[in-house]
Amino acid sequence: MFIFCLVISALAKAQEATVKTFTHADTLRGSITPQRIWWDVLKYDITIHPDYENKTSEGKNTITYKVVSDNYPPVMQIDLQQPLQIDSIVLNGSIKSNFTKEGNAWFVQLPKQKKNAVSQIDIFFHGKPHEAIRAPWDGGWTFTKDSLRRPWMTVTCQGLGASVWYPCKDHQSDEPDNGATLSIIVPDTLVAVANGRLHSKTNNANGTTTYKWDVVNPINNYDIIPYIGKYVNFSERYNGEKGKLDLNYWVLDYNEGKAKQYMPNEVHNMLKAFEYWFGPYPFYEDGYKLIDVPHNGMEHQSAVAYGNLYKPGYRQRDVSGTGWGMKWDFIIVHESGHEWFGNNITSKDIADMWIHEGFTNYSETLFVEYMYGKEAANEYNAGSRKSIKNDRPVIAHYGVNEEGSGDMYSKCGNMLHTIRHSINNDSLFRQILKGLNTTFYHQTVTTKQVEDYISKLAAFNYNKVFDQYLTTTQIPTLQLKFSSNNKKVSYRWTNCVKGFNLPLVLKNDETEIKIWPTENWKNTDVKDNQAMLFQKDAIEKMYYIMTEVL
Repeated sequence: MFIFCLVISALAKAQEATVKTFTHADTLRGSITPQRIWWDVLKYDITIHPDYENKTSEGKNTITYKVVSDNYPPVMQIDLQQPLQIDSIVLNGSIKSNFTKEGNAWFVQLPKQKKNAVSQIDIFFHGKPHEAIRAPWDGGWTFTKDSLRRPWMTVTCQGLGASVWYPCKDHQSDEPDNGATLSIIVPDTLVAVANGRLHSKTNNANGTTTYKWDVVNPINNYDIIPYIGKYVNFSERYNGEKGKLDLNYWVLDYNEGKAKQYMPNEVHNMLKAFEYWFGPYPFYEDGYKLIDVPHNGMEHQSAVAYGNLYKPGYRQRDVSGTGWGMKWDFIIVHESGHEWFGNNITSKDIADMWIHEGFTNYSETLFVEYMYGKEAANEYNAGSRKSIKNDRPVIAHYGVNEEGSGDMYSKCGNMLHTIRHSINNDSLFRQILKGLNTTFYHQTVTTKQVEDYISKLAAFNYNKVFDQYLTTTQIPTLQLKFSSNNKKVSYRWTNCVKGFNLPLVLKNDETEIKIWPTENWKNTDVKDNQAMLFQKDAIEKMYYIMTEVL
């Protein structure tokens, strides 16, 4: 009894330690506050001048916004993370605005404006920005050198937030409707690259050059990124589903030769597969770019960061352990997959980041299938499960800027594979994926919207299935019992949420059977060749479940 009490006590303490206490700062950052809700971002026009030697930066963000409410406090919340400082704020080019500060939130006093009014606010800032220690896993500026010891700079900020390097409305629900402009001032010995298309290159006659880049589509604020280094460019035009797509490759000068040999084929394969599964690349107007970076890579919209050594796999590893992952470039495929899920379709709250990472993780499986066949895809998907921890729910707390478990990658990729096999109609499943990208084109969404859309098109309510994999750490268990003559099989779900109702289709080249397990025992008659379908390994390759034969 004493040992039992100690165990219970230890478990209680461990559980207590995992309960996170959220602060007012978490709410300011992660919720739609009264100082955020009344205005809608129409465009960001950012100017940034980083100082490589001193690891500082200064700049300005002109935010064009629209008033969307009649009743609101005449205060605007702007986010900029310490130790950066706001110097001054000017409304419509002439009205200097007062402001106060609470942590990383800055509250700007503004005159009352009518609903539907459009205004601009200039925010001037400077300081020594947070520096990334292990990009891209933590955020901030990277001030480093290439292999020839020349300056190389960029930013990573997903999760930590774009306000780590420029002032903005740092919440995923509000993307600039009319895109963004990024002007980067750099020494004239370096080249600056960013999202979208190069608008202009201006020699400032003081040893610096300004590169101005324009994005015309809505864009996540964490996707707007400067890249600065000894870049050279080569380009091509790709015949895609929506017409001619401009492909640009910005690489360090000494990588140009191998980049020309390696990158285009990998990109073409990716585009063929993903336009087949998801529909047209979502940003034809802004083009597609790959850009050399000193970290692994990131999904920055129309300017994908690439640091995968120009070799297959993920830094020369196969994340699935099956061998299939060593036949293609993981970073090009995965980070480009985010152009559809993450950039085209964006979660309103980062608690729902599984929408970004789960679908994009599954895009790897779909790429493998397109290139190497369905059996290879089944193996790759099942192999990826070894990274699943089931440590905490995939969906985190809403309104406090908290991401859920890292299982949002492989676990959710396996969840989607499970649902696909349950639907048992690949043509319909492809229609669902394309439909998501059409219905929610350039939009921010919630988990409920995605769940409801899939259930509607599948003509089956999968909400309990989503609940199981997104809100619990339990792996549903299918229990099976056969009659003595193997002519009847009984089955039920255990270790599951109440009402869990995942239908299972089991099949091989000769036959198939569909069963509808619930939490109560059910049974069905089976023929000899159907009984063979109830093999634990075969079931678990298609579905992320546990199987027990009693």
